[in-house]
Amino acid sequence: MEHEQPYTSLAAALGALSGTAVHVAHTERIFGGDINISYKLELTNGQTFFMKTNAMENCAFFAAESAGLSALRSCGVIGVVRPRAYGIDADGYGIDAGRRAGYSFLLLDYIASGRKCNDYWVRFGHELAALHRAPCTQFVRGGLFGFVQDNYIGATRQINTPADSWIAFFRDCRLRPQLERAAPYFDASFRKKCAVLLEKLDAVLSEPQMPSLVHGDLWSGNVIAGDNGYACLIDPAIYVGHAEADIAMTELFGGFPRAFYDAYNDVNLLEAGYAQRRDVYNLYHLLNHVNLFGRSYVAAVYDVVNAYV
Repeated sequence: MEHEQPYTSLAAALGALSGTAVHVAHTERIFGGDINISYKLELTNGQTFFMKTNAMENCAFFAAESAGLSALRSCGVIGVVRPRAYGIDADGYGIDAGRRAGYSFLLLDYIASGRKCNDYWVRFGHELAALHRAPCTQFVRGGLFGFVQDNYIGATRQINTPADSWIAFFRDCRLRPQLERAAPYFDASFRKKCAVLLEKLDAVLSEPQMPSLVHGDLWSGNVIAGDNGYACLIDPAIYVGHAEADIAMTELFGGFPRAFYDAYNDVNLLEAGYAQRRDVYNLYHLLNHVNLFGRSYVAAVYDVVNAYV
């Protein structure tokens, strides 16, 4: 991020990035995603930006996303979209008439999704493994796992309180908050099973050989082919955790091609027993989907918990 404080208008942000004589010439609505309204901005000097917008009171979403993208970019080992500015605009400047009055915004480099290079999945596997092996102590204070601030997984606040134990962090900052929020969807018997899973988590998970900075929400919709044809990460929910939590998420909604996983293991070999831990990691995301989207994901939660308890 070139500017780490929120701007008080879109015009001020664009002026800092492109000059005060530049203004928005055209906006194009970009569809996709459940949380934000997004646009392609074309400026009078020919520059383009991708802009996410939300309600003014949700500017914290974009502050956290900017921090996450900047952290990933600072590792220098994998493609990550560049955040440019965030803030609020009370007047609705730059938005098609009638769309929204005041809003919060995040400006990113505009990436015209390109054609994947022939070695796209191999290179992506190698780069993600390099990210997971990159130094990450600078991203958490007072513990080995967590992050310097809380952030968001979708629209859900994600707690990143530092901990010295990965298992304790995953239990107390990942599973427990989601289970408590989702409790109304479950009967008393199942809630007891969830409590048992939390109690026995140290018999299911293992501590990593080293902490890793993870994307945190790594499914196919959050990685695109960049202008150079290689993988570019977007929409992170980052924290310092266990690398295999990222790999597990890639498998939740269909998985990536085999070449990706083989390439990942060339650089950062998954630890023995990963397959037995994978579904517990993904329980976090299934619970979050229950809490965001409702009952259609409850059966999958039941299946995972019943398999372990």
